[in-house]
Amino acid sequence: MKHYREIYRVEQLPVFQNRMFNTEYEAINCGKGDIYLVQSLKTGLVFNKAFQPELMLYDTDYQNEQAGSRVFREHLNSVKRLIEKHFEGHSLIEVGCGKGYFVELLKESGLNVLGIDPTYEGSNNSIIKDYFTPNIRIKFDGVILRHVLEHTQNPIRFCSKIRDANGGGKIYIEVPCFEWIIKHRAWFDIFYEHVNYFRELDFYRMFEKIYEVGYIFGGQYLYVIADLSTLRVPQRDADDVITFPKDFIDTVSQYARILKHKASKSIAVWGGASKGVIFSLFMQRHGVDLKIVIDINPAKQEKYLAATGIKVHSPTEAMKHLSKGADILVMNSNYLSEIIDMTGNQYNYLTVDYGTI
Repeated sequence: MKHYREIYRVEQLPVFQNRMFNTEYEAINCGKGDIYLVQSLKTGLVFNKAFQPELMLYDTDYQNEQAGSRVFREHLNSVKRLIEKHFEGHSLIEVGCGKGYFVELLKESGLNVLGIDPTYEGSNNSIIKDYFTPNIRIKFDGVILRHVLEHTQNPIRFCSKIRDANGGGKIYIEVPCFEWIIKHRAWFDIFYEHVNYFRELDFYRMFEKIYEVGYIFGGQYLYVIADLSTLRVPQRDADDVITFPKDFIDTVSQYARILKHKASKSIAVWGGASKGVIFSLFMQRHGVDLKIVIDINPAKQEKYLAATGIKVHSPTEAMKHLSKGADILVMNSNYLSEIIDMTGNQYNYLTVDYGTI
């Protein structure tokens, strides 16, 4: 490990947070892997050194679509405005377009865009159901990588394959913000699917020419628009040493202690995606018996969460089991106002990411 500094370790997390399971047994016995988060002393990049790419197979059981939320659609519209600002008149490809919502949003605005993703389930001829490889043989002026780069084992090599396949062009990259994770002690935002964790500084080292960089979605996401032809291997400065706060995971035991004193059947976790999966698992490991998880994505409802095997309910179904004033643990505070509106403001809403449990 002389070329790396270990900064965080957690064992036996589900390899997929957003893969849904038809039975509790399948969910509990899903594939699992370890996280040894390290910083490279050469590049400064942070990644999971224990990651095993052979465990990752994305298919139609992978459900990560968030566009059912009004709040997230507003976020996507803000991203669309960035794309229109920097890519007007460009032919575009969204690599890792998921279920295709953003591709269709861009096309509705008159942009020339294709998508590619092995988890795609629709029938849009502008979306290729496959992984991106240099053999795709499609020329485009610009590339969109929304929440893809954190999933790739070698992000520099991955970007270089896109560059070499096309000879350059502009690229829009959006990833979770590592600074936000550290600041908010967001241990529930570190999981196996995400191999890499990026800071703004990393992108300035990765690209010689950057057009714009910023923070969106309440600071949880970091975006960069760069010249793909200027991609380079980053070099760490000697004084760039990442350390987690000593109290980074203190809220795990704090939350567990508080929740044990509550009636677990009257508590609901709102969010059956990555945050909710990891939060529920850590609570379960600390003896908290959570029974209700809520998600507005129909593809998740009536299915079971990875590792814990907790059943996912629709808001309507979950409310049948919750008494007025029950606690709802909101995994992502960006959605708080939307959740309050959907449930008639009749519960006690606790935002996990801002520590209000």
